Amino acid sequence: MTWQMADIWEHIAAAIPDKPAIVDGDKRYSWAEYENRAARVARVLSDHGLKPGAKLSIYSYNAAEYLETQFGAFKARICPVNVNYRYLEAELTHVINNSDSEALVFQAQFAPRVAAIRDQLDQVKLFLEIDDGSGEHLDGAVAYEQALQAAEPMPVIERSDDDLYMLYTGGTTGMPKGVMYDHKSFASALLAKGFEMRMMDAPTDSSSFGPLVQQLHAAGAVSRAIPACPLMHGTGMWIGAMVPHSLGGCVVLFDNSHFDPAALWQLAQDEQVTDITIVGDVFAKPMLAALDDARAAGQAFDLSALAMMGSSGVMWSAEVKRGLLAHLPQIAIVDSMGSTEGSMGVSITTAENVDSDQTAKFDMNPTTKVLTEEGKPVAPGSGEMGLICNGGMVPLGYYKDEAKSAATFRTFDGVRYSIPGDFATVEADGSITLLGRGSACINSGGEKIFPEEVEEALKTHESVYDCLVVGLPDDRFGQKVTAVLSMADGARFDEAALAEHVRSRLAAYKAPRAFVLVDEVPRAANGKAGYKDAREIALKSLQVAA
Repeated sequence: MTWQMADIWEHIAAAIPDKPAIVDGDKRYSWAEYENRAARVARVLSDHGLKPGAKLSIYSYNAAEYLETQFGAFKARICPVNVNYRYLEAELTHVINNSDSEALVFQAQFAPRVAAIRDQLDQVKLFLEIDDGSGEHLDGAVAYEQALQAAEPMPVIERSDDDLYMLYTGGTTGMPKGVMYDHKSFASALLAKGFEMRMMDAPTDSSSFGPLVQQLHAAGAVSRAIPACPLMHGTGMWIGAMVPHSLGGCVVLFDNSHFDPAALWQLAQDEQVTDITIVGDVFAKPMLAALDDARAAGQAFDLSALAMMGSSGVMWSAEVKRGLLAHLPQIAIVDSMGSTEGSMGVSITTAENVDSDQTAKFDMNPTTKVLTEEGKPVAPGSGEMGLICNGGMVPLGYYKDEAKSAATFRTFDGVRYSIPGDFATVEADGSITLLGRGSACINSGGEKIFPEEVEEALKTHESVYDCLVVGLPDDRFGQKVTAVLSMADGARFDEAALAEHVRSRLAAYKAPRAFVLVDEVPRAANGKAGYKDAREIALKSLQVAA
């Protein structure tokens, strides 16, 4: 009995075969149907020469086929690889080739992009095409649904705790890297956190999941969860899909090719959703505006079933949390601080404690430390800055990148930590305040300035909708703090007022010395900051102005 994810979900499917597992528009699959379709995916992969240990890339928006393919890959002891659907040819080729993928499962709408790089994908044996109604087609590709219908489900095979699981992350610089985990370390740590958030003890082995989910269904305590953010990223897949599925819940898929917050709330109402997973303010702000608009129109959504909203990876401001709780006082807001390389801390906000909530302040996981670059602990209340070091769910390393692995995954006093580069201070009460990632840090006149804290100060001004802060070359100070921002509807842009607003909250040297107004701040599909694009926009704009 291993902790391999396929084993866990097979036990769940056997225990609650008729309960709902996936809702994707008109597609509604029970756990028995979900497991059966995944077993057919496993057979298709095996019949095309993929053996245990092989890699498989998935190139798709949020769809039932995404989850089926991942489950099927796990069944066949194959490692699924997430592909960012925003990547263009160079990054797309890199991920598929760097991961040594032998198959590519893709939505038909991406066929032209795949065709453009096909002759560079020497290791790919199988192109499995999902019909998405786009009318596109890659010559020679195998039709996904037809292949599944023709295949016999693969029987359950023996698997290992050491089977590889990998998630590619774009990082702050350089080409995407594959973060490697073994299934036992990954599953036991992720699911323990998921159960903890629901005030439950996690099972001790995979066979315990079956009886547990039967009890949850009998008690009416099962999740119906929407991952509103992309499944191609850790937040959407891990928090939005893997955890609810491992609790015997149903994952309700939202069309994420275009983010429509009103449509998201309508889906949550129609499906009586209990959990929604997002990524910080880039999702939460328009969702709050949609709630405000619906209430003003006298057409408020019925979201009485909603119990939890979760986020990870991007700051979620206290002001927006307060706004959401004013509409949804029954929910818990779970704001996790972490990255693909591991979880570090959490903040839980409810109607009872919302007035004391502070942006970017988290309670550390027991395994998390804030250490200096020499590995010395930062004293609580000292004001000293240190690196956040996660000692819990620590990856094996980056796939085929020993140098980066050695720099990120380090051992201090016999404990191995994941150190992705986030800086923080430790408050007197032991909580941590996130400052930002060192690779994005601005050095102005010898002072270190983290973009995130300036961004959050700016976003507390009522005129600012979204912003990113970058450092541009400056003859006097080395780098100049520059804000790239978009304005709230009907708001007036007042550069002097914004600079003064920041100075009222942070040290004066952190206030932007230049502002660039844009219609939309550049961000990835998962809401993460597009600092490279923002810097290029700022450079071009200020050069033109000069």
